[in-house]
Amino acid sequence: MNLFDYQRRPTVEVQIGGTPLGGKNPIRLQSMTNTSTLDTQGSVAQTLRIAAAGGEYVRLTTQGVREAENLRAINAGVRAAGCDVPLVADVHFNPQVAEVAALYAEKVRINPGNYVDAARTFKHVEYTDEEYARELEKIAARFVPFLQICREHHTAIRIGVNHGSLSDRIMSRYGDTPEGIVESCMEFLRICVREHFMDVVVSVKASNTVVMVQSVRLLVHAMEQEGMAFPLHLGVTEAGDGEDGRIKSAVGIGALLADGIGDTVRVSLSEAPEAEIPVARKLVDHVSRREGAMMIPGMAAEGFDWLRPVRRHTVAVRNIGGGQAPVVVADRMDLSASGRLKGFSAHPDFQPDYIYCGRDLPPAGEREPAAYIVDADVWTGEPGTYPAFPYNLLPFLGSCAADLKFLFLTYGALDEEVRACLRHHPEVVVVSQSNHQNRLGEHRALIHELTREGLANPVVVFQQYAHSMEEKEDFQIESAADMGALLFDGLCDGLYLYNSGTLGHRDIDATAFGILQAARLRTSKTEYISCPGCGRTLYDLQATIARVKAATGHLKGLKIAVMGCIVNGPGEMADADYGYVGAARGKVSLYKKKTCVERNIPAEEAVEKLLRLIRENGDDPEYSV
Repeated sequence: MNLFDYQRRPTVEVQIGGTPLGGKNPIRLQSMTNTSTLDTQGSVAQTLRIAAAGGEYVRLTTQGVREAENLRAINAGVRAAGCDVPLVADVHFNPQVAEVAALYAEKVRINPGNYVDAARTFKHVEYTDEEYARELEKIAARFVPFLQICREHHTAIRIGVNHGSLSDRIMSRYGDTPEGIVESCMEFLRICVREHFMDVVVSVKASNTVVMVQSVRLLVHAMEQEGMAFPLHLGVTEAGDGEDGRIKSAVGIGALLADGIGDTVRVSLSEAPEAEIPVARKLVDHVSRREGAMMIPGMAAEGFDWLRPVRRHTVAVRNIGGGQAPVVVADRMDLSASGRLKGFSAHPDFQPDYIYCGRDLPPAGEREPAAYIVDADVWTGEPGTYPAFPYNLLPFLGSCAADLKFLFLTYGALDEEVRACLRHHPEVVVVSQSNHQNRLGEHRALIHELTREGLANPVVVFQQYAHSMEEKEDFQIESAADMGALLFDGLCDGLYLYNSGTLGHRDIDATAFGILQAARLRTSKTEYISCPGCGRTLYDLQATIARVKAATGHLKGLKIAVMGCIVNGPGEMADADYGYVGAARGKVSLYKKKTCVERNIPAEEAVEKLLRLIRENGDDPEYSV
């Protein structure tokens, strides 16, 4: 794995209708309809909207044979409208449905966790090696006829594993782990290879970005070990809606795209399907700009494991490093005294830990409740303030008495003098800067070199942008994508987002905290795990999410899942504290962790009952019995 230079992972080309995937083809974008697949007119219309937005594949749920058969009419309607976008059938639980769908769709997605294995009971079942082998034979016996149908009709397949739908069989041997996710996928891929069926796309997804990124990295390694080069589809399941959904998707997907992994992308938002495509476009385009960048002569630190990374060892300098949650450094250099006096204040939920103000330290009465960072040549030693040194003031760093100092540093400036300084001054926090076309590569190179030299100074990663207020989404997507790999690699002790455009400080601060929460490193608000909806969704998903958020948004630190149906239900929301899951048309079941505590509640009563459940368990600090 080349940690420092961007290059696409080589894959075989898979033909999907008239839009090939993998190989030398561009990264493709896709979405999924949320109409009933029995609604021909509605499904055709939504497919056309997705394609018009730039979607290159459109997926439709096919929960039964009737839905699979109606793909013929939907496909005909889409073609009659002059659109050649390939259709993908989404199949769970029933191999017969997949065999029918293969006749009418350009690709069929199956989920190994429920394609042949019995429905999950979340019970541990012991298998001997012989029993386990017989289960694999049972899978092959059911899967090979499907491959033959696909071969005859030139239909591609996607082996799509979801963290939330691992079978009891897999979990009995591998547990609820990335290794289990990978093995669930590899079992089916080995059959494809044995049968010489190569029109295969692969995906492994999770709502937990840490699990998702590690699982994909492990899958890439496992395929390479067995000589496979199947293209990969990327996505974070149940990412949610709005800003949180965009940031979470960009953190997870962006971390993999940045390492050259991924041939097609879906950003799963709990919004209209066509709204996903522009977000995916921005994400892919931003990462792809690294192609052709100047080489970075970095060397990986001994012991660094890209497949199973751990947090880099650093000394604690006050509240930075030493295993503590990453800090947020904010910038206020463009905020004049008159601006502060007009009523500027930080977001009440996202107060930065440190504020860099350059040479303009506000009067004590106008400061936010944070520590301030001041340019070293004007720092006076005032309590609660700390000096920042540029590289050219390095000779003066040793004479400064502060117990916390910041040093702005680029990879190219890390010479022997800097190394000696850092070795003698563990109280220095490095602020990693880069203007390289591939900033991730330079940030990685600097931090790996510090580690190689045995230097344990914490590192705050500085990322700069130039977005206007109207480009807030671009800022969120780009900054989240730029930080993903650094956070998952365990290389970051703090985050400093700088924007020279007109985007407001509140939005910048909120984005920084949102990135850290999306990477599961620091919790600052309620986290919502919500699916994007599809033809299986059993209630008004978007309206419900809005009601749940309105009722529970004050519950900082809780994870609440809102799921359209039971397909990934309790599995995908395994680490959620509470779950709201569609059970039947207009009916909802409530969960605490994986345990269903109330079934088939009328949807109009379910939000209030969810809030009551939270309160009964003592998880609402604003409510007392």
